[in-house]
Amino acid sequence: MNRRFVFLDPDGMAGGWLYVVVVARTGVFYQQQYGGTACRQGQLEGFLVPVFGPDALDALRLLFENTFRGAGTRNYTWPDDERDALRAIIEDVSYWASDGHTEQPHNLRLDESRIRDADEAWVPVITPDGPGTLLWFNSD
Repeated sequence: MNRRFVFLDPDGMAGGWLYVVVVARTGVFYQQQYGGTACRQGQLEGFLVPVFGPDALDALRLLFENTFRGAGTRNYTWPDDERDALRAIIEDVSYWASDGHTEQPHNLRLDESRIRDADEAWVPVITPDGPGTLLWFNSD
């Protein structure tokens, strides 16, 4: 299988988007700068799904850019109140799944088994299609 690489928002100009990369063997790898000013580079193999959550995007930016000052949170020990806030924000994001006959919106769920990977513009989630990572434009 040939590998393909797609860098999401390489020049930082797209703004205002939310995607989930659902983990799958596709040969397509999505690359993303994340972690605020930590400028981490991530890569995920799977398929890209645009998701909708305008209030969630604002809340994510507020949490990571203001509360955490845009400095990244990888390997952070999440206190219950902050984890609860992140969980509620994630559940406000609509993921449209289809069985090929009908489409239905589902709320994303925070993947708490991978919470230590959570960072600005890179949050592990559970979708109806399996595990994935919620991505948005990084603030740096």
